[in-house]
Amino acid sequence: MSKLVTIFGGSGFVGRYIALRLAKEGWRVRVAVRNPEQAGFVRPYGVVGQVEPVFCNIRDDASVAAVTQGADAVVNCVGVLAETGKNTFEAVQAEGAARVARIAAGMGIDRMVHISAIGADADADSDYAKTKAQGEAGVLEHMPNAMILRPSIVFGAEDEFFNRFAGMSRFGPILPVVGADTKFQPVHVDDVAAAAVKGVNGDASGVFELGGPEVKTFRELMQDMLAVVRRRRLILNVPFFVAKIMASLFGIGQFLTAGIVKAPITKDQVINLAVDNVVSDDAQGFDVLGVRPATMATILPDYLWRFRPSGQYDAIKESAKNLRT
Repeated sequence: MSKLVTIFGGSGFVGRYIALRLAKEGWRVRVAVRNPEQAGFVRPYGVVGQVEPVFCNIRDDASVAAVTQGADAVVNCVGVLAETGKNTFEAVQAEGAARVARIAAGMGIDRMVHISAIGADADADSDYAKTKAQGEAGVLEHMPNAMILRPSIVFGAEDEFFNRFAGMSRFGPILPVVGADTKFQPVHVDDVAAAAVKGVNGDASGVFELGGPEVKTFRELMQDMLAVVRRRRLILNVPFFVAKIMASLFGIGQFLTAGIVKAPITKDQVINLAVDNVVSDDAQGFDVLGVRPATMATILPDYLWRFRPSGQYDAIKESAKNLRT
């Protein structure tokens, strides 16, 4: 019988790519999510019954134990960019990660992959970065041989980074950003999945920082994105002190509307945007894992074309202009 892996957050952006790769390698995949009825799209990743979404609340011991039972390995992809209700940074990224490791270890499981983030630091000013570090510590306390992956900003067809700003570029001549000079090392989501599979298969363990081939500032990334979507926009850098005031006002608006109107940016995110998000000089990375990361130039046009002025017809119109001349 093929081995079973439980992927917490397996229908999320990174989790679905890990699920797909493991299914192709013959693993039975249990996708543990809060809303399994919305995760049915993962079923076709394998043959009938090979990939199954199941309910799990990562904040509850019994729920985590139920979906971990019988597994040979676990992967934790659960994280939040902004706190909502009971899903706080502490509850999800610190306590939740430790809970998965503790329960898995108690069941005799010796393989775990935990998705963290570059910038995880117990002494950080950002609660996001601080709880990411606490989550790593909790995992290693119970699973010393776990694989911890710290990706820089992750891009791909379902990302909330390039898609978000490409969408914003359709509504006016100005594209505002916070931290235009902050450096990032974007990594393709499927490359992160390839690294995770190494840990599930027992081929690697330890802490790895994952970044793509290019290090660029936020401004440069937006320039690349605008070139792909073929739009000219003024990139406006919003000073950090102004961004914090705006984030506070957005937070009040979200509170007054009971979360109906979501804050486009939080104070914690502003704090994070002040820190470079690149692989450390002394960190283990893709080279150790034997994974060659994709460049943005080979991936971005595949999914950002829909933000071009004429969408899928943009290239055809350009060709037609050449014919007329």
